[in-house]
Amino acid sequence: MTQHREPHAPHDHGHAHGDGTEPDWARLAPLLERQAEVAGAAYREAAAWIGTLVPVIGVRRLLDVGSGPGVVTALLAEAFPYAEAVAVDGSPELLERARARAEAQGLGGRVSTLRAELPGETASLGETDLLWAGNSLHHIGDQRAALAEFAKLLRPGGLVALVEGGLTPRHLPRDIGIGRPGLEARFDAEHAESFARMRSELPGATREPDDWRAMFRSAGLTPAGTRTFLVDVPAPVPPVVRELAVAHFGRLRENFGDRLGAEDRATLDRLLDPADEQSLHHRADLFHLTAHTVHTARKG
Repeated sequence: MTQHREPHAPHDHGHAHGDGTEPDWARLAPLLERQAEVAGAAYREAAAWIGTLVPVIGVRRLLDVGSGPGVVTALLAEAFPYAEAVAVDGSPELLERARARAEAQGLGGRVSTLRAELPGETASLGETDLLWAGNSLHHIGDQRAALAEFAKLLRPGGLVALVEGGLTPRHLPRDIGIGRPGLEARFDAEHAESFARMRSELPGATREPDDWRAMFRSAGLTPAGTRTFLVDVPAPVPPVVRELAVAHFGRLRENFGDRLGAEDRATLDRLLDPADEQSLHHRADLFHLTAHTVHTARKG
């Protein structure tokens, strides 16, 4: 299981493709890193909030389950300075980038990596005071069972923090002056179908309402609060956000292009054409707005 960091596609998180092949992590990793960096302020705010729910000095080991290239692992290590922070992922390429990032930020002595495929190897992760799972639990077929296994890893008083849900990213106004208004809203419908399809094809897939408080309780945990953290980059955006928007819309064209109407396909092609003045490469109205919801629960 690899975390969500495929740029901006909320339900296409960089896992194995439908044909069983693995993504090209060497190509995707830089974009995954930049996506998490753009959301860095929101993740720092979330980490500070978690620090009010569990004593910072009491967190001696934390797991970032589905860490990707380790951007959030490093942020958590900074927020919990007494902890060993462990980046857990199934991709050795991404874990190598997590190690390099930790070293570059002077955190190499406290950040380690662990390659593991979940749910089968959950027990190998070891005990922890804080378990962070960012947009990764929904890539396990039986989420309720996986959460119960997470609970077993928590030490008494330990906390689990799940990043699940929030708001789908928005980059453009409803009416962009070309094509039919509401393009991104129509992408949402495609995302919803794609997400449902992904869930149904997972090993051991079990349909589960997104009632995280109920699932926490079924795992023997006590819900400790839910908060949503905003990522708001208004127009005009810096080059990194423009680059990520182009990557996001490129993935939409690749994944959903054949299911879109002819007018929407034409609009999307114009948005991706750097020679077109209406493209994402030139638009002055491009922005980035999304939100990440963090659900927490305590053991004991």
